[in-house]
Amino acid sequence: MNQFVESAIARWLTSSGPDPAVTSEAWSHGRPAMVRTGGVYDAVRMPRTLVDAATGSTVPDVVAGVLNEVLDGPVICHPGAWYYALVPPGTCENWRSPVAVVRGRGGWLGIPRPDRTEPTPVALYWAVPVRRAGKLCVPETVAELLRVGQARLEGDVR
Repeated sequence: MNQFVESAIARWLTSSGPDPAVTSEAWSHGRPAMVRTGGVYDAVRMPRTLVDAATGSTVPDVVAGVLNEVLDGPVICHPGAWYYALVPPGTCENWRSPVAVVRGRGGWLGIPRPDRTEPTPVALYWAVPVRRAGKLCVPETVAELLRVGQARLEGDVR
């Protein structure tokens, strides 16, 4: 990915942030940038157990591969706890899945640097990186992934 694309992606990701200097400082120290959701994207907080069940694996690279294929949009991993699928703004207003919540207008989300794509045991990273500004996951596909994970956990593997 060239510098221009990375910069465009970084600007898009953090356009809801408080101040570009704050974002830059957080990223330069290896921390995620805290940005508001509900502006250019909402974020579906997906329990890791459901994602692992839906993908049939707990191996980060395998899970990331399946998420990339199925969701075809950016997904952040918070190791050991959550995945966050970036979805269009306003998704929280129509979200109907009882197994995940959407962070929309007024919410906050930690955003790792666009180049942080290697799995780590504790730091946020992109399980599915942003390929271009504005490319997001389809909410219905995210909900279906979660439905499959829930069904597998309950032993109802349809």
